[in-house]
Amino acid sequence: MSRPALKLLAYAQLLRIPNVFTAFADIAMAACAAGYLLEEPLVFVALLAASGCLYCGGMVLNDYCDRDEDAKARPFRPIPSGRIDRHVALLLAIGLFVVGCGLAQFVPDPGRSKETGNAPISGLVALAIVAAVVLYDAWLKHTPLGPIAMASCRFLNVLLGLSGAGGDLLTTPNLHLAATTGLYIVGVTWFARTEEAQSNRRQLILASTVMALSLVLAVTVPMHRAPSTTPIYFPYLVAAFGFLVGAKLVAAIQRPGPKEVQAAVKRSILGLVALDAILATAFVGAPGLLILLLLLPARWLGKWVYST
Repeated sequence: MSRPALKLLAYAQLLRIPNVFTAFADIAMAACAAGYLLEEPLVFVALLAASGCLYCGGMVLNDYCDRDEDAKARPFRPIPSGRIDRHVALLLAIGLFVVGCGLAQFVPDPGRSKETGNAPISGLVALAIVAAVVLYDAWLKHTPLGPIAMASCRFLNVLLGLSGAGGDLLTTPNLHLAATTGLYIVGVTWFARTEEAQSNRRQLILASTVMALSLVLAVTVPMHRAPSTTPIYFPYLVAAFGFLVGAKLVAAIQRPGPKEVQAAVKRSILGLVALDAILATAFVGAPGLLILLLLLPARWLGKWVYST
């Protein structure tokens, strides 16, 4: 592999490129739920780009904050291996945060644009995401609050997608939808906490239980919608998703070694794309499953770039 290609690979690993498609999936699902995907395509694209920048910035900051630990446990990673200078990584993270917040700041609120121009609601949510990411990466990751802090980032990312429709963002249906993905990520993060060593079977069971509870929230998302507007197959899709992800979780619980746990975590992370697609069908029907197409580049890039 040529020197430029190796450098590109290092940056792809630092940014966790395969995982950014899960952030895109959140925005696409939220746009389907809020109903502006086709009516406001520029808003959708702006929020998609903002979410991608914020997610990748968080991944870079994560490796910057973990550089000393990685030097001992994961010396192959871009910063401890010397392929990317730590100062460059920090500047990259800051730059991505600035660009992400900038893109979100100029997303108009359709409900108030005539009176106030570009309303800052999307920008405020983006700033909240940056705050949550910094708190997680710099202080909370290795504390009992780590999974909740990580989940707050995903919760806010769904709200970022919902903000494209304007109006009151903190409604019960919006909070329910964002909490569904947030609770799922609590479980995934908890499950992954000791993925590089022998995991505790009891902790894996508890984490899996949290993920199962998130699917209960998912099934009840349509309760806020008018009767007969949600496809009849919606709960069956949720159940199928539970079996698909659950198979790997059960295998890891039975043999809680690094290989099995990491395989379960990888499926669970990419599984968020499938969960978002299923949630989208509650609002737009079968076209919501097009979000699954995001799995194609994620899985292809995952052949060269690690996800966890």
